Amino acid sequence: MTNPIHAHIPVADAIARLFFPHVEVVLHDLATGKIAHIANGYSKRRPGDASLTDDGIGADGDADLIGPYAKRNWDGRRLKSITAVLRDKGGKAIGLFCINQDIETFAALGDQLKSLFSLPEPSPGTSALMAGDWRETINAVVGDHLSERNTSLAGLTSGDIDDLLLLLEARGIFEIRKAVPYVAEILRLSRATIYNRLAAARGRRPSSGETR
Repeated sequence: MTNPIHAHIPVADAIARLFFPHVEVVLHDLATGKIAHIANGYSKRRPGDASLTDDGIGADGDADLIGPYAKRNWDGRRLKSITAVLRDKGGKAIGLFCINQDIETFAALGDQLKSLFSLPEPSPGTSALMAGDWRETINAVVGDHLSERNTSLAGLTSGDIDDLLLLLEARGIFEIRKAVPYVAEILRLSRATIYNRLAAARGRRPSSGETR
């Protein structure tokens, strides 16, 4: 009689081949308590080896999925694993379909990316240098404005742009020589448009005695 676990071997091989070399797929036969098949076996296990003693998992309960959960390979590499319970037509658990993903390479890449994108605390020398850079000040104000609205420059509405111009004016940006052309370049507006929109926005701004 054909072992019903063997029907899942092509799926195990397909997953292992698609995600090679980072994924190992193991089929556990609950009837024998042994490994029935292993694809891309990097855990030094072989078909016929005892299966559940080192995995520490079982098919107790009604759950069809176990995990994801963390494991360690023999060489200390971190694994992210998930197990599907295989059942016969009557619903009885007959096997475990385990997928083990080696995440060590991806974790190392994540650490590198985190290092690349993390911003160091400004040193006294850097703070003094940036204090005189009005372009950096404008960039910071615009960046904060975009972050607060969770948008990009292309996504700013007409009202958002007017609010940004009023904010830059309140920060004293437009008192700086050449600041207006720089802002106009960022917003892709002419200098005349900047002045006209700013004047119109001032006129719509409530006075100190008014309430909205």
